[in-house]
Amino acid sequence: MIAKFETIKSLLERSLQDEKFKYKLITYTITAVHIFLVGLFSFLRVYPLILFNIGSVITYMRCISIIKYGYDKELIRTFYITYVEIIIHSFVAAICIGWRFGFAQYTIGLIPFGYYMCVTLIDEPKKKYLVPTLLGLTAFFSFIGCRMISMFTGALYPLNVPSPVELFIYIFNSICNFGFLFLVTLIFIMDMQAATNLLRDKNIALDNMASIDPLTGLYNRRSMQDFFDAVIKAEEDFCLIMCDIDNFKKVNDTYGHDFGDVVLKEISQIIQNQVNDHGHVCRWGGEEILIMTKVPLDHTCVIAENIRSDVENHSFRLHETAIHCSLTLGVAAHRPGNNMEETITHADKRLYYGKKNGKNRVVSPYDTQ
Repeated sequence: MIAKFETIKSLLERSLQDEKFKYKLITYTITAVHIFLVGLFSFLRVYPLILFNIGSVITYMRCISIIKYGYDKELIRTFYITYVEIIIHSFVAAICIGWRFGFAQYTIGLIPFGYYMCVTLIDEPKKKYLVPTLLGLTAFFSFIGCRMISMFTGALYPLNVPSPVELFIYIFNSICNFGFLFLVTLIFIMDMQAATNLLRDKNIALDNMASIDPLTGLYNRRSMQDFFDAVIKAEEDFCLIMCDIDNFKKVNDTYGHDFGDVVLKEISQIIQNQVNDHGHVCRWGGEEILIMTKVPLDHTCVIAENIRSDVENHSFRLHETAIHCSLTLGVAAHRPGNNMEETITHADKRLYYGKKNGKNRVVSPYDTQ
């Protein structure tokens, strides 16, 4: 049951992201009400209202066609048509059959409907709020006007219907009015949720742009500094692995920078796969990659060796060219109270010790240097 509800909710959210779908949904709903009213007034033999509602159905079908095939700027026209039609219908119903059947209450639903439609369809900032305010006042005075007409003029078609029929018509109109308010509110809430999600996604994208290296997808140096600050503040142990691609300049000079980018990106992915949830990986600069792990030194050394082995056995390809590369890594452990710069220096020195002594190796505090 919950799964079905979530499916329906997801489908509704996706549908309501389509602007024209929302307007068609509202227009179809109003059209369905008028079709029912054609039958109702046919039963009651109120011929002016029969003809008026038939005309309304035809008008709304034309509005649906405009929404479906017209330009976005024409949508406001269908809104104005709807607004005017509902007000005129309220007056015609009040004149023909009086106040007591509740047709005037449709003008109440026009106020939130007007604000929603104007805010979404009108581009000019001032008009977004001025127009619906004026329309809202028009709806208010229309409601009062219908009441005044009923008080001072008799109904042209006084209906002597049983009380249950009168009550049914009044309840039907109330349900339609509140249903319309519910529909507009639901669409508004969905719009707000969509706007919130869009804003959240944009903020995430901006955060990523500020914290992620665009080529490798790794964290950048600024982000790694934030991770350092967090673990130092928490007084946690951690380890560093400084990595450098062996003979990377030769790769760029021999095969071109496009191939160098392929090597850098694929090595970054290999490292990311090995580190996984055990820490953070950042592009420290050029072909240097710095890893911070939150696991003991022994485990960190295993991760470093796995990375070295995976890179050594990986074939890097671009078009018809395939090469093998290697990686040298220096490992250092950081304890609470240690100087951060010194820890980085230790990892850096071990890295360059490995570079000078054969490359393609892991140098850790356990090695004699």
